[in-house]
Amino acid sequence: MSAIDYEFASPQSLREPDEMPRLGDLENMRPLPRISVHAFCESEALQQLMERCGGDRRMAKVSLRITSGGIAAAANMFAAAPTPNLIVLETRANPAILLAELAPLAAVCDPSTKVVIIGYHNDIALYRDLIRNGISEYIVQPVSMQDILSAMAAIFIDPDAEPLGRSIAFIGAKGGVGASTIAHNCAFGISNLFSTETILADLDLPYGTANIDFDQDPAQGIAEAVFAPERLDEVFLDRLLTKCSEHLSLLAAPSMLDRAYDFEASAFQPVLDVLQRSAPVSVLDVPHAWSEWTRSVLAAVDEVVICAVPDLANLRNAKNMLDALRRLRPNDKAPHLILNQVGMPKRPEIAPSEFCEPLEADPIAIIPFDINLFGNAANSGRMISEMDAKSPVAETFSQVAHIVTGRVAVKKAKKGGLLGLLKRR
Repeated sequence: MSAIDYEFASPQSLREPDEMPRLGDLENMRPLPRISVHAFCESEALQQLMERCGGDRRMAKVSLRITSGGIAAAANMFAAAPTPNLIVLETRANPAILLAELAPLAAVCDPSTKVVIIGYHNDIALYRDLIRNGISEYIVQPVSMQDILSAMAAIFIDPDAEPLGRSIAFIGAKGGVGASTIAHNCAFGISNLFSTETILADLDLPYGTANIDFDQDPAQGIAEAVFAPERLDEVFLDRLLTKCSEHLSLLAAPSMLDRAYDFEASAFQPVLDVLQRSAPVSVLDVPHAWSEWTRSVLAAVDEVVICAVPDLANLRNAKNMLDALRRLRPNDKAPHLILNQVGMPKRPEIAPSEFCEPLEADPIAIIPFDINLFGNAANSGRMISEMDAKSPVAETFSQVAHIVTGRVAVKKAKKGGLLGLLKRR
């Protein structure tokens, strides 16, 4: 290992162990590239922490293997097998003998292999010795998930790389709840309010309505991207996009039934990757379905927004979706909730406060039923803010755009605001 140049970072100070990752630090971390990582853990605590790391969406492309044992176990294993891109080693070895214990491993390491050591001695002299001998990183226990992922990112992610765009997925708790309408209006709001280049991707290939809502009839769209991933790059994507406004582009669905649209779990991952490299914000209109590919999309994006109407079926489905996504995205914020079509005449409804209590989630918006406003907008191929920029619904979409892009924190709404209906029911 001594003949290899590595990147280094300063050792961690001794501190209280972190039970949970710091979500604010993890949110803006780029996904790790397709690398192989082998962790050797002497303690059960680190083994469990590495397992949690392996389940994080930023590690989706990483091939992670975890083995009980320390430096000797690693040296024995790699004496007869090629070393991975990264070895993570936990060791309790005394600083005076640590370099000697590493020598057998150094003798069998491939030249390109990086090594991160997790130790128990906050010793600057040891740290400097490890640096001089080619170790990529030395971290002092107790370590957090943030420490592990940050160490990997420092080694394998180019700090000068362009930042990835933010991806926001909208999905309905049930069909017909208006999730697509909300997604389209939010995408338009984000692009218009912040003058931010935004791409709206309609993932409902057979029945998508984004082309109708924006009065567009593109010849190409997302089908060409999904069915030809080998051609997909920023240039090819640009040819498939349709301009809807100054800062909003549409990746439209074909909305045709000339073929079956059955996809594997990773079918949309190349599209997501290119979208994030192509625009600061990507809004994904995800159809109401629960399949391998929809789960993969929802697991990979930065923000998830669940849209529901206040009835019993939506309550059950929203509860199931929130629980599933919390398990699927354990190190991310919980999905946002939007209640739509509230106050529909003659329809029995569950009061918003009663609807939200079992979900353990407050809605970021409650959108009233307004058949004239939404119907006229849909029939004319225009957004709500284009129809009536001063309407309360347009203001609601504006506030949602701020929340899902991280420009404002979620707050309890004042009367007449996002959650005003809660106060009135």
